[in-house]
Amino acid sequence: MSLAGKTVALALTGSIAAYKAVEVARLLLARGARVLPLMTRSAERFVGKTTLSGICGQPVATEMWDASYPGEMHVQMADQADLVLVVPATADVLARMAQGRADDLVTALVLSAKGPVLVAPAMHTRMWLHPATQRNVEHLRRDGVLFAGPVEGPLASGETGMGRMASPEDIVERAARALGQPDLQGLRLVVTAGPTFEDLDPVRYLGNRSTGRMGFAVAERAAARGAEVTLIAGPVDLTTPSGVKRLDVRSALAMKAALDDALGAADALVMSAAVADYRPAVVASSKIKKQGEVSTIELVKNPDLLAEIGRSRTGTTPILVGFALETGTDDEVIAYARRKLVEKRVHFIVANHASEALGTTTNRATLVTGEEAHPLGAMSKHELADEILDRVRALWEKA
Repeated sequence: MSLAGKTVALALTGSIAAYKAVEVARLLLARGARVLPLMTRSAERFVGKTTLSGICGQPVATEMWDASYPGEMHVQMADQADLVLVVPATADVLARMAQGRADDLVTALVLSAKGPVLVAPAMHTRMWLHPATQRNVEHLRRDGVLFAGPVEGPLASGETGMGRMASPEDIVERAARALGQPDLQGLRLVVTAGPTFEDLDPVRYLGNRSTGRMGFAVAERAAARGAEVTLIAGPVDLTTPSGVKRLDVRSALAMKAALDDALGAADALVMSAAVADYRPAVVASSKIKKQGEVSTIELVKNPDLLAEIGRSRTGTTPILVGFALETGTDDEVIAYARRKLVEKRVHFIVANHASEALGTTTNRATLVTGEEAHPLGAMSKHELADEILDRVRALWEKA
């Protein structure tokens, strides 16, 4: 995608990965973008201003008090920039962005941005996975900040883990997408997310460990890419993504009723919810009391929501995406996904391991179709959401 006529403010912060930002600048320029470089004082310890200026053909800004900019530099740069791109984004700058601070040129520019803000995090795995960093990331996502990475791979410490900066090529592709026309404009998408709870009595229920993060990530990214999104959510403690219509349900039968209503005009369904296979045959009206050493609960089978939709649809619409969450080996997970693909008559299955998906902010999945099993490396759930949506878009454009 050409970036001719677009201006990108490229902000470097103090990480060993800062040297890769020079390649990001080169790739942006190769696509026709104008690049305005700026960096924090810490970034200057890793990349020379002369190098970055030589690549960009622009002076490198480091202070808000540069006399060459009449008025307020951060506002002037924001007025020119179609996109603010922070590469790399350290844990520190993410924290300061989440707090709304403006104590240097980079954070002041972020607050002044008139267009999208895209960050490419880079840090040690423990820093990325620290609860404080994850809170900041979630806060920034809610504010509309876009993320490219991080990814799993070798780190500066010599270890391997999540926190490595995404490749310059992937960052520039993500930037191009942020600056391009929404590629899912006109798509009517239904997404299910989270667990279902099947009540035993007014106190207890049968449930599972699904957090709903994967489905919410799909809904968020789809809306950001222009789709009209209806999100059917089981009992989860997550904020509704911007621009998404949300329906809250509790049980499998309630989710079935919501799906029956929502799918009438839908072009696609991403069924990421972990729907209970069984429910109690009888729901007690009062709390069940302890009785004896062994207690038995009679269960009845819930309807297979995705399979019912697959059997009842005519032609190839709506596009159906299922999930296979398993605990076996890679080969066993893929084999199960292939069976599920046929039984439920879906377009493709997102196959993953429970240990790598439940309760985490990342995932490692394989996209399984009738022809192939395409493994994806470990990535954030939002990045996986974009991979899924890219496949949905390709199918939708052929329909």
